[in-house]
Amino acid sequence: MEAQAGRGKARGRAPWGALALVLLTGIALLRDGSGEHVSAPPQPARAAAPGSASPATGGTRGLGFSRPRRVRVADIRVDAPVRPVGLDAQGWVQAPPPGERNLVGWFTGSVSPGERGPAVLVGHVDNKEGPAVFYGLGALRKGRHIAVERADGRTALFEVYGVEVFAQDDFPGERVYGPTAGPELRVITCGGAYHRGTGYDGNVVVFARMVGSAR
Repeated sequence: MEAQAGRGKARGRAPWGALALVLLTGIALLRDGSGEHVSAPPQPARAAAPGSASPATGGTRGLGFSRPRRVRVADIRVDAPVRPVGLDAQGWVQAPPPGERNLVGWFTGSVSPGERGPAVLVGHVDNKEGPAVFYGLGALRKGRHIAVERADGRTALFEVYGVEVFAQDDFPGERVYGPTAGPELRVITCGGAYHRGTGYDGNVVVFARMVGSAR
């Protein structure tokens, strides 16, 4: 699950600069997947798309930098460790190993969850053994919550305000990865139709905003 991400390499944390360079055409690393089990993963309903207006930040103050350690999404039974992912020597985005069904990657070219801007988490929808960590991502609804535990002992809580599936050849990079007024989260996995030999033709993207934090 990897795809060419451009020739530039991210150094340190360069939130929008790295995302614009690497991901403007979408998280194409998530184009494969297995698609070999009987039931296709759920896809977002039209009603789950974000509204035309940007959601209010609710006055939530952002946190400082801290690496994410674990992500929990109770509504789709996700409770998974998080590890950093970046670019390899060829400039391709690295996905979690395909054999890791319950592992989430945090793209280090984005902010850490809780900082101002869009933090990016990625994970597999399936593998040859069956459903993986984000198999149910397309079924997530507006108003549901995502909790991200951080290395500093704080947990950033995000509320979902949109879920959509985008074709990889028409991916709205700036809309997904562009600057935001407050701390936000993007959670991404494979989506759309599956084609043997080329994999899934799209990505499911969850849009969420931070609504609080706790120790």
